[in-house]
Amino acid sequence: MAKKILIIGFVWPEPKSSAAGSRMMQLIYFFQSKEYQITFASPCAKSENAFNLNSIGVNQVTIELNHSSFDVFIKELNPHIVLFDRFMMEEQFGWRVTEQCPDAMRIIDTEDLHCLRKGRLQAFKDGKPFDNSYLFNDIAKREIASIYRSDLSLIISEAEMNILKNDFKVPDDLLVYLPFLLETIPEATIQKLPKFEERNHFVTIGNFLHEPNYNAVLYLKETIWPLIRKQIPKAELHIYGAYASQKVNQLHNEKEGFLIKGFADDVNEVMQHAKVCLAPIRFGAGLKGKLVDAMLNGTPCVTTSMGAEGMFGNLDANGFIENNPEDFTNKVVQLYENENLWNEKQKNGFQIINNRFNKVEFQKKLALILEETTEQLQNKRLNNFTAQMLQHHSMQSTKFMSKWIEEKNKTD
Repeated sequence: MAKKILIIGFVWPEPKSSAAGSRMMQLIYFFQSKEYQITFASPCAKSENAFNLNSIGVNQVTIELNHSSFDVFIKELNPHIVLFDRFMMEEQFGWRVTEQCPDAMRIIDTEDLHCLRKGRLQAFKDGKPFDNSYLFNDIAKREIASIYRSDLSLIISEAEMNILKNDFKVPDDLLVYLPFLLETIPEATIQKLPKFEERNHFVTIGNFLHEPNYNAVLYLKETIWPLIRKQIPKAELHIYGAYASQKVNQLHNEKEGFLIKGFADDVNEVMQHAKVCLAPIRFGAGLKGKLVDAMLNGTPCVTTSMGAEGMFGNLDANGFIENNPEDFTNKVVQLYENENLWNEKQKNGFQIINNRFNKVEFQKKLALILEETTEQLQNKRLNNFTAQMLQHHSMQSTKFMSKWIEEKNKTD
């Protein structure tokens, strides 16, 4: 009998719009390589940027929140694995999965730690240092409960693995470190990339619905870009990203060389034409897709310690990590004008991709963990008393709230 997996998506995957979309497609391709029949279901409306999953043999199903039709659907599907895209989907559908398919393995792909992102944003707004008083927020209580209730959680960053283990004391056997799953870059591909003298200007990219990205663009506009233009007066900054709103587009200023370009249909082409990528990210979580795109295309980058978190490990960065605007600017100018330095940082990027995000290595590890978890599933659950306790209490409240909403909807 063919193995079946149901992926419950917070949104439909948009690999051209966000790192989260790329990440989801990497997971889909992994399960396809292991010969799973994949059904992707989501309660979210599809946008025009959504990837057509049917084109790669993945069944697409629209599901409803707070509706018993999901119970009928999942019981009939009877998947071996249910993968929740972010903890909110486990909250919504986890209890239904447990009731209808108790033997199905339940996995969360956290994308990034939402409680960490929320806490850092609040600390930034308050102008205070981030500490556990910000980390242990209401989102954290929900998110960590979801992680405990699940059999496995996929964690994209080593920094977040450490936070979960050290600050939240989550047991090792519930967590799987799984960063971006990338092909290694062969020398032949490297040789074909545009060289230093063939590139011009600066680039930054990121989905504008994601607050850290908008904030970084604003920070560039107000603080960093004027400093760069003083030293390189004719430079241009090309800013790409999906879902650019009016507040984003009004930042466009041709005289200042600050150019809002909007959605990038081909991120590789955009990156390969640029000389340096700018990523002055001041808060957030997870791994930064823009840095991965820069490294894949041989574009050195200047970022902050927040942007660099979890990216480089013990390897040298593909550029510079600076938090002070003046230092950030000086490193940008050095990279832009010094060909030898630029080539050295570009080479670092290729080594990072090939050594830290090697898809073959992580896919092998994930396959082994899934196999072991399948064999030990009942025993693993028996030994996870915290999960039993959370399912007894919090899942009951989620369940009855959902049932109440469903009944209310019938009468409206």
